[in-house]
Amino acid sequence: MPPILVLQKMKSQVVDDRVSYSFLGPGGEIALHVPSTVQIRDTGRRFCVSCGRQSGKLFGQGFCYPCFKNSPENAECIIRPELCRAHLGEGRDPDWERRHHNQPHHVYLANSGGLKVGVTRETQVPTRWIDQGASSAAVLATTPNRYWSGVIEVELKQFLSDKTNWQRMLKGQDPDIDLSDIHHRVQALSRPEWAGFLHMEAEVVTLRYPVIQYPESVKSIKLDTSPTITGELAGIRGQYLMFTDNRVLNIRNHSGYEVELTV
Repeated sequence: MPPILVLQKMKSQVVDDRVSYSFLGPGGEIALHVPSTVQIRDTGRRFCVSCGRQSGKLFGQGFCYPCFKNSPENAECIIRPELCRAHLGEGRDPDWERRHHNQPHHVYLANSGGLKVGVTRETQVPTRWIDQGASSAAVLATTPNRYWSGVIEVELKQFLSDKTNWQRMLKGQDPDIDLSDIHHRVQALSRPEWAGFLHMEAEVVTLRYPVIQYPESVKSIKLDTSPTITGELAGIRGQYLMFTDNRVLNIRNHSGYEVELTV
């Protein structure tokens, strides 16, 4: 009988710049291969990714309503790190903030269907870049906490996008960008108070995804409207499964959905 699991974002790992993916199932990891046939059947049950309780409806990326409103994982500084107060010993849950946000963070440049700037915890590299489907990335600055990374990002957002161009990323349409050159040019935008945070030289990381065929057009599908999804995998990039008929399924957006998985 196929395993039943509660979806969460796919686990990824990198070996020699090649990314591989797996689901986390009840008995351990379930590897995903391209090409292969995959069937995902929605059982209709939903579980909060934070507290684990069954919920009739999920909010955000898999939270029951109380956790969506009160969990530190949904605080405003998740989206706007410049508002983080973890370094002041404050926040929805100061202990959680200390462990997750009052820690070294990176400001980075990435090519994910286009040039973007972003912020992530130091321990989340390269996972964050993979989740965004970046073909290449480089750390611009390392700060002692989330707040300072947010301050730098806000300044750079005047010149650089902070959004992933997911349509272009899923079509494999990454522009030809020299991140080392961009890294060097961004240095000219820096402020004196950032001096101790900046990386003077770019160490560009290249990532290759298990894709044998990019979609010509992107047709996004959801379990809410297609409770059983079956298809031949043409690729996996970011947190998307890409099928040979141009359909794409964002796994992370289905966090907390209980499904029966056949691979």
